[in-house]
Amino acid sequence: MSTTTANRAPAAAAPFDVAARRAEFPALHQQVHGKPLVYLDSAATTQKPRAVIDAISRFYERDNANVHRGVHALSERATKAFEGARATVARFLNADPREVVFVRGATEAINLVAQSFGRPRLQAGDEVVVTTLEHHSNIVPWQLLAAATGARVVPAPIDDAGDLELAALERLLGPKVKLLAVTQVSNALGTVTPLEAVIALARARGIPVLVDGAQGAPHLGVDVKALGADFYAFSGHKLYGPTGIGVLWARREHLEAMPPWQGGGDMIRSVSFEKTTFNEVPYKFEAGTPDIAGAVGLAAALDYVAAIGLPAIAAHEAGLLREAEAALLAIPGVRLVGTPRQRAGVLSFLVGDIHPHDLATIVDRQGVAIRAGHHCAQPIMQRFKLAATARASFALYSTPADVEALVRALHAAIKLFS
Repeated sequence: MSTTTANRAPAAAAPFDVAARRAEFPALHQQVHGKPLVYLDSAATTQKPRAVIDAISRFYERDNANVHRGVHALSERATKAFEGARATVARFLNADPREVVFVRGATEAINLVAQSFGRPRLQAGDEVVVTTLEHHSNIVPWQLLAAATGARVVPAPIDDAGDLELAALERLLGPKVKLLAVTQVSNALGTVTPLEAVIALARARGIPVLVDGAQGAPHLGVDVKALGADFYAFSGHKLYGPTGIGVLWARREHLEAMPPWQGGGDMIRSVSFEKTTFNEVPYKFEAGTPDIAGAVGLAAALDYVAAIGLPAIAAHEAGLLREAEAALLAIPGVRLVGTPRQRAGVLSFLVGDIHPHDLATIVDRQGVAIRAGHHCAQPIMQRFKLAATARASFALYSTPADVEALVRALHAAIKLFS
């Protein structure tokens, strides 16, 4: 998928059978508090299809062994599965497999870039620009790096709609800036950032760009060759895969130049007390036994998404978001937080004077799972002078019936507090 496609409203696509898709997710077919589960917390983590669960089970049942270091049959099968997963990720990103580093998630990927790419390059007076839309995982690593190097983290503002202020960002991209960190999609507002324009501004000034794709990858996908960024990070568990596995994609020239962040087995060529030489990329960044089953599960998730097609998923989700937005705004006292030009996956809202935590607790008793809090995005909350919001988030298995259940639950909450 090109970045042009990834940053505009999805084109119309033939509707897919959401009932058939839902049937493939075992966790959705249960009751909570005596009510059918309505899961609207997919931005926190998606549920897993049977194909992913089975792939992980098959690995542990048949192929469980360590990778890269054994010549016996199980080790060879495990290695083939693990490196096959890397190839699957590379296809998803339109990347070279040698540029795909397995990590625990987007958070670890960003920390790796901060410590291995950023630390050797930053000094006192340098700046890292991050947007106000960022998750804490794309803020705190840069703050830690700034504290260690004397550099400074500079926030790029957003407007009242929750969109990035491009003119203000351009003014911030001065000669002191050594890196720009930007999200593809805000986890708190659903704002889709105009990555093409943002990256063009940075590249014109020779500034490397890291993109947090944790929320963007499940809804929009990415073509890293077309994107023009230097780093892209995403987490498996937000893309129908298992927890504890994620990916850092980086330009190969960066990976070649970056020192290892962690030391241990498998990231070395040779070790002596006099000298250690490191493995080739990407292995020099994968110290120790990796999450082999997690990689297998992630590959199964990406195959699952590819079989459906991201354009069909995006069209389904976009239509559902429009329906949910209209339904919520029809409820007296509901206020949406953020009205960006383009939104993906998420609606943040308030209901009268009901505290979001109370609201989430009440709707949970109706079987509806939403999230309440600052969503690990406190600078966004501060921008809107809020402590917290309620958040409903959607995925390929979400349905109009889920929206209707949310509306009924919100009416019940309003009645309880009236």
